Amino acid sequence: MDLNSESVKKVLSKYKFRDVAIEELQKVSRVHTDMEVKSGTYTFNDSLQKDLLKLVGNIPVGYQGHSYNLPVLLWLLDSFPFTPPICFLRPTSSMVIREGKHVDSKGRIHLPGLHNWDHPKSSVNGLLAEMTAKFEEEPPLSTKSSAHVDNPNDLLAYVANLKVNEGGNRPDQEVKVSVIGGGDLGIAAVLSIMAKCCVDKLVLIDIPESSTKGGTMDLEIFSLPKVEVSKDLSASAGSKVVVVTANAWSDEQSYLSVVQTNVDMYRGIIPHLAQLSPKAVLLIASQPVDIMTHVAWRQSHLLPSQVIGVGCNLDSERLSHIINISLVANNTGKQAWVIGELSENKVAVWGNMEPGTDQLQALTPVSNATKPLMDRALEMLKGRGQRSWSVGLSIAGIIHSIVTDQRKTHSVTTLAEGWGGIGSKVFLSLPCILGENGSTRLPGVSLGSEDEMKLRESVACQVNLFMQLRV
Repeated sequence: MDLNSESVKKVLSKYKFRDVAIEELQKVSRVHTDMEVKSGTYTFNDSLQKDLLKLVGNIPVGYQGHSYNLPVLLWLLDSFPFTPPICFLRPTSSMVIREGKHVDSKGRIHLPGLHNWDHPKSSVNGLLAEMTAKFEEEPPLSTKSSAHVDNPNDLLAYVANLKVNEGGNRPDQEVKVSVIGGGDLGIAAVLSIMAKCCVDKLVLIDIPESSTKGGTMDLEIFSLPKVEVSKDLSASAGSKVVVVTANAWSDEQSYLSVVQTNVDMYRGIIPHLAQLSPKAVLLIASQPVDIMTHVAWRQSHLLPSQVIGVGCNLDSERLSHIINISLVANNTGKQAWVIGELSENKVAVWGNMEPGTDQLQALTPVSNATKPLMDRALEMLKGRGQRSWSVGLSIAGIIHSIVTDQRKTHSVTTLAEGWGGIGSKVFLSLPCILGENGSTRLPGVSLGSEDEMKLRESVACQVNLFMQLRV
């Protein structure tokens, strides 16, 4: 595998985790000596084009006593290896794709290892091994001469569902959580976390740069157990989760000026928080949460899985509650999530649950049959404000899933690049599995034209605003 060609080096230089990506590619080269790395231009579903690296080669597959080489292509996003490759079969002119649960009509590969990608536990070598195992059971390709034969052995069957361990075990080490910002939301978060979560120590830091201040004195007066109040960021060192609720603006500013004020404040605190707690999950609750989560990720230099925002978690919990109490028929096995931007452009998706369990099987768009119900539920959400104590409870629910490694799915703000064909580096609220190592994004789904348009509008607005900011 040649990583020294000028075209490969040029593209690789733009990768955010270049050294880690090179190490991963070297591991692939040692196991799959015929795999080649090349540069190319990938076109996302939103028509955005990007120069990326791709792995091209064959994987050996045994079937009914014969050995075959299946040609595959793996596109590596520029946040690789912390985001999964986009994988395709490369059928020759004499081959026909057998569409199924693991391979779609365009040859794109869908496997549990991609759906639940979590580097460094996940690797390309592990992914290729999974491909070999699954395709040996049911080959995804056949020759054109036999394409008309209706043979069940030629069809790709559903082999494995996404299974998420519920967890719930408390780690052995001390669990410390820090909340940055002493305003109403910061206080609400502290009280909610202490009521909901099993933490050994909670630090509330009231920073002078924030315009949301005033409640820390009462906490000091009444001296809550396990709660420490400080004005020094260093008190957050060694935290498992760091929640940022601080805002730094006034009502007299324009919207762009308001956001820039928050960005400037973040520049003074986020890098320090990341240095003090390099293994922490950074949970952003400042507004606008989608933009500020993106800013925090860039300024912290933490992994994408470590930086999330509260996003649409509260709306998702409310939506599922409204739907569950509104349905007359039994609707067990369904969960609803609000995704996208925390604005009027947010949309909803269903989650199919595995029968007899609470484990997520797959995401599906809202169908024509269920759209009226979903529309009514979303309309009811509009009358429910985002009060500080409501958001505080939402924050506590997210933290509980992280510190107990619960592996529960939440709709939180995360890096959306590569999800559902999104090619831009934007942060949107998407269903993610949360655990002690942060977030694992669930795979994208094909949305209806109306919902797709809303997501594209959100992406375009964020890209436009971000380009105007001095990050």
